[in-house]
Amino acid sequence: FGSKLQKKLEDAKVFIVGSGALGCEFLKNIALMGVSCGDQGKLTITDDDVIEKSNLSRQFLFRDWNIGQAKSTVAASAAASINSRLNIEALQNRVGPETENVFDDTFWENLTVIINALDNVNARLYIDQRCLYFQKPLLESGTLGAKCNTQMVIPHLTENYGASRDPPEKQAPMCTVHSFPHNIDHCLTWARSEFEGLLEKTPAEVNAYLSNPVEYKTAQRNAGDAQARDNLEQVLECLEKEKCETFQDCIAWARLRFEDYFVNRVKQLIYTFPEDAATSTGAPFWSAPKRFPQPLKFSVADPSHLQFVMAASILRAETFGIPIPDWIEHPKMLAEAIEKLIVPDFEPKKDVKIVTDEKATTLSVASIDDAAVIDELIFKLELCTKNLPLGFKMKPIQFEKDDDTNYHMDLIAGLANMRARNYSIPEVDKLKAKFIAGRIIPAIATSTAMATGLVCLELYKALDGGHKLEDYRNTFANLALPLFSMAEPVPPKTIKHGDMSWTVWDRWILKGNPSLRELIQWLKDKGLNAYSISYGSCLLYNSMFLRHRERMDKKMVDLALEVAKAELGPNRKHLDVVVACEDDEDNDIDIPQISIYFA
Repeated sequence: FGSKLQKKLEDAKVFIVGSGALGCEFLKNIALMGVSCGDQGKLTITDDDVIEKSNLSRQFLFRDWNIGQAKSTVAASAAASINSRLNIEALQNRVGPETENVFDDTFWENLTVIINALDNVNARLYIDQRCLYFQKPLLESGTLGAKCNTQMVIPHLTENYGASRDPPEKQAPMCTVHSFPHNIDHCLTWARSEFEGLLEKTPAEVNAYLSNPVEYKTAQRNAGDAQARDNLEQVLECLEKEKCETFQDCIAWARLRFEDYFVNRVKQLIYTFPEDAATSTGAPFWSAPKRFPQPLKFSVADPSHLQFVMAASILRAETFGIPIPDWIEHPKMLAEAIEKLIVPDFEPKKDVKIVTDEKATTLSVASIDDAAVIDELIFKLELCTKNLPLGFKMKPIQFEKDDDTNYHMDLIAGLANMRARNYSIPEVDKLKAKFIAGRIIPAIATSTAMATGLVCLELYKALDGGHKLEDYRNTFANLALPLFSMAEPVPPKTIKHGDMSWTVWDRWILKGNPSLRELIQWLKDKGLNAYSISYGSCLLYNSMFLRHRERMDKKMVDLALEVAKAELGPNRKHLDVVVACEDDEDNDIDIPQISIYFA
């Protein structure tokens, strides 16, 4: 390429976000390409994660002895050993609104290019917005098993990352998952949902109520729907009927859960829809793919039943902060504790509503009496919380698939396999359950290497500068087919108004600390009538509100400080406002974000 381009590479100020599978490959490539190796150059890499054993199969800059250390620090030191001239700084910060004091305006303004090595869409969208704002090139890539894609986001040439979205993943209908599963995936989806409901959402809901009862009750009353009713029922049930004070209470809860899930609910289902039931058209109700279920019979002689009760009682105790006795892992002692319990008989009820509509998005049935029921539940809740110890709090449990000692996968595999047994679906071992419930797609190092290699070819163009849209390439590849598709990036959408035009990359700048009146007049001179101006989530001006006209002669910075309670640090020189405008024919016009400089 010659010394001129190599000098540009050496002096580049690069920001790599993420130091996992993609990040390690990028660091290796960049070190070998000589990027950020000059006196002016600098490579910043950040990742808030630490190295786990499972990373070692695909994140090649890490070794056994690095487990538990910060990913970015270890990766940076490995990259420096590849090229000792690499000027690299490793940070352990997540990039987001909460770290804008670390990654401030000066940081972004000094960058040459940003390379994403992320594993989630929300973080990608945030980086995309920052690159739009500061007009910086963003090189985006991702992998999923044998698939990989790369996208070049170049200021004023291409559309941004957030301009297009993938369609949502197809999911099994809710009624199939909850009442009519016909494969192990349905059972595991249900198990994961129950785990999160029982051990994360309900304890979090209890804490939300206990930390601010007045605000919580007001919010549920204002919502006044089936969801609010369900929230209150769960909190009340957790603190009243299902409250645990001893470990024996947790065992009783786990045993009754087994009975509810795998015996009573199935008895109710086959009572409501017997084996010979027919649909409204006369066809058999239990026709394929539906499977007619059978209730289970609990037995302490069945190791899988004992395993379920053990995992469920341990995790329940954790949410209530109850010590876990050592004997819990001894099957004989656990069986003795279970046999002391009395399990009530179940009688199926008439007129129980079971959702069978595949398009239903909720299992909650709305009622005309929801408001009255909510008031009654709140009254009961107030009575039962009087008996709680001072400062009582629950501990919500977040699902963590990679810790084999935390009983999370034991419970999920137990829930899924008992349910599979109800419906005569083949059961799976804990590893296969972890694969499906943890939504693990095997990482293939070849896909990662291919994506990063393609991005680094585009990096030459981005750092060289002056290239046209048709010089760049976005790629989608699927090594399993194999399919390799390369295309020019899509240009940004252009908005025209009068003799002006702009895209998502444009930002209008207004200097001299203008007043609200001056801002509105500045836009009027462009043939735009501003009817709403906001800063963040706060409305500074709306033409419909007469009181807002009293603000006309106030400086925009003062309005942001007084009305929006903006916190403008000593390093801030400007603020950004979003303005809704119409033309003279009352057509809405999308205009760029406006930056008002007050310093």
